[in-house]
Amino acid sequence: MLIKIKKTTIGLSAAMALSLPSMAQDNGVIIDKVVAIVGRQIVMLSDIETQKMQIKAQSYSLPENIECQILEQGLYQKLLVNQAIMDTVEVSEAQVTAETDRRINYYVSQIGSEEKLEEYYKKKMPELREDLLEIVKEQLTAQNMEDEVTRDVTVTPQEVRDCFKSLPKDSLPTINTEFEIEQLSVSPKIEEAEILRIKDRLRDFKTRVANGESFATLAVLYSEDPGSAMKGGELGFMSRNDLVPEFSAVAFNLVPNEVSKVVKTEYGYHIIQLIERRGERMNCRHILLKPQVSAVEKKNAIMRLDTIRQKIVNKEITFKEACWMFSDDEDTRLNGGVMLNPYTGTSLFEAEQLDPKVANAIRNLEVGEISKPFETEDDQGNSVCKIVLLRTKTKPHKANLSQDYQYLQRIAIEKKKGDVLEEWISNTIDATYIKIDDDFKKCPFRNKEWLKTE
Repeated sequence: MLIKIKKTTIGLSAAMALSLPSMAQDNGVIIDKVVAIVGRQIVMLSDIETQKMQIKAQSYSLPENIECQILEQGLYQKLLVNQAIMDTVEVSEAQVTAETDRRINYYVSQIGSEEKLEEYYKKKMPELREDLLEIVKEQLTAQNMEDEVTRDVTVTPQEVRDCFKSLPKDSLPTINTEFEIEQLSVSPKIEEAEILRIKDRLRDFKTRVANGESFATLAVLYSEDPGSAMKGGELGFMSRNDLVPEFSAVAFNLVPNEVSKVVKTEYGYHIIQLIERRGERMNCRHILLKPQVSAVEKKNAIMRLDTIRQKIVNKEITFKEACWMFSDDEDTRLNGGVMLNPYTGTSLFEAEQLDPKVANAIRNLEVGEISKPFETEDDQGNSVCKIVLLRTKTKPHKANLSQDYQYLQRIAIEKKKGDVLEEWISNTIDATYIKIDDDFKKCPFRNKEWLKTE
């Protein structure tokens, strides 16, 4: 993907996060009605029934008061969305599109095919996708508002210690083996002849479109962007900030149906066709081709890394100094090659969180040892060669402050965020019009303030 996507994790319930559009029912029609109003947002009875059916499909039995639990989750989400609208906390169309695509791919993989998904929901894919886009947009908006509320939450070392002491000793989590790793990455040189070949091929595609061939068909057949190729190269409506700068600078200067010159980005080389522009948002197609690295250049990169490795082993330079001098990875070069875990934001990785080739490279290393050079891919799918140093390795153990401060710090931060959100909910409920249907006023809500006097 060439889209810049912020990584988000929906902090709402699993049922809400995995929700799909309402499924047509053969066993009778539910008479829909509004069951709650939160500011200018509403919760429908059909929303609750849909969530209930999805939970039932995944569980052997339904929890007691499941409708009330679903409603309270919905109230919280609507409260976040209502406040987000007032505070102009938004979510980009690129985020919505990417998350919608991810979920549809997941549902298709679970049920077997798009045809089976359409049959199950009694809707065609365009309609199903349109419904899901709205659901995803609301959920991501709620998550962004939640992030905004807790953005400045931090904890002191004393708060981490206090949190650890409050954990029951018999329920302390077991920490699996974790690794800290430093890397030195070298990108094999791409030969000029290969770059020219790729550019000529893209120019040929542009000529074929000018002669009447379909850009979308060519994208399906030849584009190397897995996120858009099967959709004819279409990316959906996006703003300038949703795309890498080199791409957006060209795409936003096209007129509808115009095909661009060849554009280079960190992902490879593209041609772009504008479909439609709406103000500062536009929808376009693209074809991405990636130059291939020759076996000779891969061998040269491996030999170069082998020489660097030998200098480190011979103590002519340190690994950190070698990273400053030779590494091509801008994310780790200046911090001595220390890799950061994108799932936790720390330098600790469990084995399954690592690139499989990195995990294999450290498999038999002792702490302080450096791997032999190996080839893998970077985040953009480009070929890179690396050596890695195993900085630390822990054994499975019960969580403790001396070994697991970063882990316990995350627990303390999440607990504090929860406290901040509880306070925010109470304050925001007081300032928001909320009305709940009489049929749900006896619900044992966890937060009793939902049932405040209207």
